[in-house]
Amino acid sequence: MRDIHYIFWDNDGVLVDTEHLYFQASAEVLAEADIQISRAQFIDISLKRGQSVFDLAGPRHSPVRINNMREQRNRRYAELLQQGVHPMAGVTETLQQLHGRVKMAIVTSSHRDHFELIHRHTGLLEFFDFVLTREDYTHSKPHPEPYLMALAKSARPARHCLVVEDSERGLNAAVAAGLDCVVIPGELNRQSDLSSATRVLAHSSEIPDFIFTDFASKE
Repeated sequence: MRDIHYIFWDNDGVLVDTEHLYFQASAEVLAEADIQISRAQFIDISLKRGQSVFDLAGPRHSPVRINNMREQRNRRYAELLQQGVHPMAGVTETLQQLHGRVKMAIVTSSHRDHFELIHRHTGLLEFFDFVLTREDYTHSKPHPEPYLMALAKSARPARHCLVVEDSERGLNAAVAAGLDCVVIPGELNRQSDLSSATRVLAHSSEIPDFIFTDFASKE
């Protein structure tokens, strides 16, 4: 019998629908430098490999120029976030069902300023015991460090924790940290390799039944 003590949630694409905005901001800035990036390229570079799309500018622009482009992207992304972000459909209801039955945390690759903009009006943060953003660790997903830090902070063994992700890079980070991971692939992640997931789900509403029925029956 395996009971879940902690759920570590990814943020973008799992709790909130923001990844298309990050793609938009990146594509706009790259286009100003005469570099076109397709959604397929963004998915491969960012969501699968966890690398920077601004590496595409490396052969043509100086490191200083590339850093300026990243800063411009971050400002544009913040502008898009300020227009309002809503929770993914059904997420609030799922968190309400789980709250008080298991502890929960957010482990995100978002920078803290963007994260705070995202959740200004979502009402979701009350459900979580702690949050780890990009500033809290050295190596981002798919490196296991973010989830290893979450494990240490939770003070729970890996067998009693579960990750909820939407991307291949997030899944790989969880697995490398020795954690079970359920994946809810969004529009940008449906063609990813999710074969190492504990379970692939269609919607967050399936998580309570999975945790308290299917997962609980595992040895």
